[in-house]
Amino acid sequence: MRVVAKFGGTSLGSGDRIERAADSIAKAVSEGNEIAVVASAMGNTTDELLDNITFEADEQDRAEIVSMGERTSVRLLKAALTARGINAVFLEPGDPDWPVVANDRGEVDVEESERRARELAEKLDDTVPVITGFLAEDHEGKITTLGRGGSDTTAVMLGRYMSADEVVIVTDVEGVMTGDPNVVEGARNVGEITVDELRNLSFRGAEVVAPSALSYKDEDLDVRVIHYQHGDLLAGGTNIEGQFEYMVDMREEPLSCLTVAGRAIRNQPGILAKLSTALYESEINVDAVASGMDSVTYYVDNERAEDAETILHDQIIGDQTLSSVTVIDDIAVIRVLGAELPNQPGIMREIVDPIADAHINVVDIITSATSVAVFVDWSDREETLEIIQEHFEG
Repeated sequence: MRVVAKFGGTSLGSGDRIERAADSIAKAVSEGNEIAVVASAMGNTTDELLDNITFEADEQDRAEIVSMGERTSVRLLKAALTARGINAVFLEPGDPDWPVVANDRGEVDVEESERRARELAEKLDDTVPVITGFLAEDHEGKITTLGRGGSDTTAVMLGRYMSADEVVIVTDVEGVMTGDPNVVEGARNVGEITVDELRNLSFRGAEVVAPSALSYKDEDLDVRVIHYQHGDLLAGGTNIEGQFEYMVDMREEPLSCLTVAGRAIRNQPGILAKLSTALYESEINVDAVASGMDSVTYYVDNERAEDAETILHDQIIGDQTLSSVTVIDDIAVIRVLGAELPNQPGIMREIVDPIADAHINVVDIITSATSVAVFVDWSDREETLEIIQEHFEG
């Protein structure tokens, strides 16, 4: 049996937990299974590293810094496995066998990542690779990250590309529960749950597996969630069944759209990093960013719009290449997620045409390798959601 096991930050949060993780891996290997391991940063290491970036740092430096959490985890776990007589190696960006590759847009290069993952799978008969989750490497060798839930994404993606039988997510919950055990008496583990059910729970706060990771799951790949205290990688927990091609989600709170205009912004090195860092240092979360030749647009929570406008205006005053900032409040975003969605010919027309036919103005569209985000006026959100759901989920 070929298994990709992902250990979350909590499951690697101390020396004892690393020992427990190594024991479960060694047990699975001793039973004749091929195991690849994906490791998150220990505990809250990533947040702690980010908190220590109190200076202006560009995206490349930030990625290098936060990568140290995962880099430390894989070394500790590899050493624990070696101490148990397991032939293990740790893999991180820069290694010749590193499998997760990003393109020049910072998105997963599916063809190259799949090729490298297949090559890595051929070595599983005598080696346990311990792979840094959350990280990717572009074609120039620079580190980038996979975003929120990136270690889950690494695990499920590699499980698919390595033709694994199962991906096991080891976390701090015993799979999916019938209710919050801290609130309701008698809460118990749900033995099975569908991808659709789980994604609906995830978008309402009960995130067990990152929704972005589930886009890589297909019918042939089993995904299971177990508690780090369980001890047996190959049994128990909650099985996640099925697959989805498209997932439609609407953000529950309104956004504000802040557009910074300036002369040839796209050709000004460091402008985007400067503006983004200023927002980050004020703890303003950016939901999405769009850029053009003469503008950069940030979408932030409505309640932080005034703060964001002031911060961006301060940056404009200090930079002669920037001219003004404008704000539009009460914007809704509806996202369609699916594997390689924007790479499908005609997909944008399938999304936009029925919205236009309903005489709804589209404020903006932002795409990535696996999603399309449609921004409309808050008053049009329900009708837009219904139109998109009817097409993709109907």
